[in-house]
Amino acid sequence: MDDTKQIIEVNGVKLEVDLRTARRIEELRVGSRVKVLTKDYSGTQVNPGIVVGFEPFPSKPTIVVAYVKSEYNAVGLHTLSYNSDSKDIEIIASIDDDFSVSRNEVLGWFDREERKHTDALTELAAKRAFFLERFKAYWRDQPLADQLVKDGVTF
Repeated sequence: MDDTKQIIEVNGVKLEVDLRTARRIEELRVGSRVKVLTKDYSGTQVNPGIVVGFEPFPSKPTIVVAYVKSEYNAVGLHTLSYNSDSKDIEIIASIDDDFSVSRNEVLGWFDREERKHTDALTELAAKRAFFLERFKAYWRDQPLADQLVKDGVTF
C-alpha cells in the first residue's frame, strides 16, 4: 500500500482512506451535538441537531441525526439519514452553544401541537355524539340499528 492511502476501521467496517483528499476528522458519537446545514429554494439555514444513531451499512455507512428547524410560526423536529447520497445538506460537530432555538420554544411548540390535536379529537367526538343523537330517527324502523347505537357499536 502506498503512502497516500490508509485502512481504518469504523464499527467493524474497514475503509480505505485516501490521505490526499482527507480534510477533516471529527469524532461523533450517539448524543453528540451537531450543526445541520440545509439548503433549499429560500437559501441556507443552520439548525441544531443530535446524533441519534449510526447504521454501518457496508456500501453506505449512514449517520442518523435528529434536528430542530425553525419554521415561520413553528418549530419542527426532523430526522436525517446522512450518507454519501445526501444532497443539499451538511453536518459538522457543534463546538459552541450557538443554538437558534431555545428548549422552552420547542417544548411550547409540542404543547401547542398536542392541544391542537386534543381539541380536534374532542370536536370529532362531539360531532359523533351529535350525529348519533340527532340522526337516530333515520333508523327508527330498524330496531337492531337502534340497539347497536345504544350499545355504542358503529356501522
